[in-house]
Amino acid sequence: MSTKFGVLTLSAFSLALLSLITQFLNYGAIRRLNNQQVPTLVQLSSGETIRAEAVNSSERSKEVIKKFVSDTFIRMFNWDGLVQTFNETGEAVTKPDFGIPIREGSRDRITSRAYEASFAITEKEDFRASFLRKLAEMTPNGVFSGETQISLIPRFISEPRRLRDGRWEIDFIATLVTFSRNNNAGEGIAFNKTITVEAITTPQSPPNETTELAKKIYAARQAGLEITQIVDLDLRGRNN
Repeated sequence: MSTKFGVLTLSAFSLALLSLITQFLNYGAIRRLNNQQVPTLVQLSSGETIRAEAVNSSERSKEVIKKFVSDTFIRMFNWDGLVQTFNETGEAVTKPDFGIPIREGSRDRITSRAYEASFAITEKEDFRASFLRKLAEMTPNGVFSGETQISLIPRFISEPRRLRDGRWEIDFIATLVTFSRNNNAGEGIAFNKTITVEAITTPQSPPNETTELAKKIYAARQAGLEITQIVDLDLRGRNN
């Protein structure tokens, strides 16, 4: 009788120990899952579903930074004297671009697309306003009469270099080519810059009834970045 009781006791103890081990294993697995970042599925307005990953509010991927810089500069420095609008039926209509005057009483203007793209530049320390004045000085009047076209041709965009959290610099090497009625081959000059960008709070998507200007400001800043400095690229320093 005592032998049977001992076997039952040993069996019960073994089962209890096995149950305890199983509970510890389950607890460890649950903790690991709890510490993992769960991928989030985001549905776009087009109906497409993509996988998103949570990151720090001041973090931006290298791809996002490079695309932001490239798109902004291409829009600011491609001047063809045309602007695209939409008629009452929603059809795209191309019209001459009469430009945006920067200073009252001055004939200096910038293209409409350059003005829209410039909202990606910070307003701090009057940087955007100063940049637009210089941009207007270098924009030839022939752009608005159809006599001149200027295209920015990117050649190299470096990997962003982190300066601190939420701040990076990136090298942009390109050629600015000027075409005219008398010179269809074009004349190119080097356009090599080091650009500093900072993370900002991504603006909320504007409602449909908002102004067109507000929508364009949102489009320029929807990457959650702004340009805070533009200086000439020191190629000699980079080579050393």
